[in-house]
Amino acid sequence: MNIVYASNDNYARHLGVSLCSLLHRNRQAEEITVYVLSIGLGEENRRKLAKIGEKYGRDVFFVDIANLRERLGYRVDTGRFDISTLGRLFLGSLLPETVSRILYLDCDTVVLGDLEPFWNTDLGGNLAAAVMEPTIYPQVKRFIGMEEEAPYFNAGVLLLDLARWRQEKLEQQMMDFYREHGGRLYYNDQDVVNGVLKGRICPVSPRYNFFTNYRYFHYGNLVSMMPCYGKAVEKQEFRQAKRKPVVLHYMGDERPWKRGNLNHYRKAYEKYLECTPWKGTRKEKGKEIYMLAYHLMDYLTFLCPPVRRGLSRYYMAKQEKRMKQA
Repeated sequence: MNIVYASNDNYARHLGVSLCSLLHRNRQAEEITVYVLSIGLGEENRRKLAKIGEKYGRDVFFVDIANLRERLGYRVDTGRFDISTLGRLFLGSLLPETVSRILYLDCDTVVLGDLEPFWNTDLGGNLAAAVMEPTIYPQVKRFIGMEEEAPYFNAGVLLLDLARWRQEKLEQQMMDFYREHGGRLYYNDQDVVNGVLKGRICPVSPRYNFFTNYRYFHYGNLVSMMPCYGKAVEKQEFRQAKRKPVVLHYMGDERPWKRGNLNHYRKAYEKYLECTPWKGTRKEKGKEIYMLAYHLMDYLTFLCPPVRRGLSRYYMAKQEKRMKQA
């Protein structure tokens, strides 16, 4: 398996947790090679990450992206997201030509199971495999030219046919797509992936990218937001993903590294943190009250979905205003 991450120094600790969980849970895999796209990743953090690889007898290679903004060639505004997330758009040119298939993981993931069944997914002629994100706002789809009923995928976990990615010059297509939208999108590279690859992404079980805040969403509510989700994911499959996810994705603001968070899945992160060179790192302070408020919103999502939808509309209105001010 060829595994790829992208990180800077700010996310190195979380990458370390994800990497440790990946290697521990997939010890039986015959081969695992890890590539880290480095956006200014310092030597000390590289040493710590390499040490995790050595512990499990796996190679960790660092691929430098000297100046990501210059590589893009035009101005981009990533909003509240770090620019390092755009690194995945250059996978075809950054990785060795011998790498024909890759599994990309966001740094804020924890692996809790065997990834080989996902790795061996038959793409059926598609260029990628990913998990649907039915809570995406309709405005986002419209902005990137997608039909409201079309599936939208989360790009935090992506299985890619990198050989065809190169053959079809997708990197250039993605750069052109971003430029055509003024270098400003709601969800940056994730919007680019969905806009350029629409109709060519194979849906997979939410077990392989379970968003931790989806614990509080009802299956029927998700299907009502994106009807095609019901065709791709059965109710029992969604329930199984909640109980036994293979990959946890800490989406939303309830991050397990923040003090006061009550994330139901926080112990998975805490467990693997203690197995890394960052062992003993204290949680970030300053948002304890916000963490409590966010957790209460989670329960409101479960008890009264219309309240969550109202909050989401308010948030999206603010985002639309930001986009218009560009």
